Amino acid sequence: MKVALFSVSNNLCGECSLALRRFVGGMDGVESIDVENGKIAVKFDEAVIDEEKISKITKDSIDKLGYRIEE
Repeated sequence: MKVALFSVSNNLCGECSLALRRFVGGMDGVESIDVENGKIAVKFDEAVIDEEKISKITKDSIDKLGYRIEE
């Protein structure tokens, strides 16, 4: 298992956090997603989904929720 980490500009509200967990967490190969204090950790199986794809999908989802990834 591998973990992809993301930081967002603000803490995600409860509804946005839940939406992100449902969408990203429901993907094949994703073991878990933790959202806490503006930090997002996605634990995934590289044999099922690669890090580039998980990063793109997570970043796109965060953008759609109205938040910005801190680089």
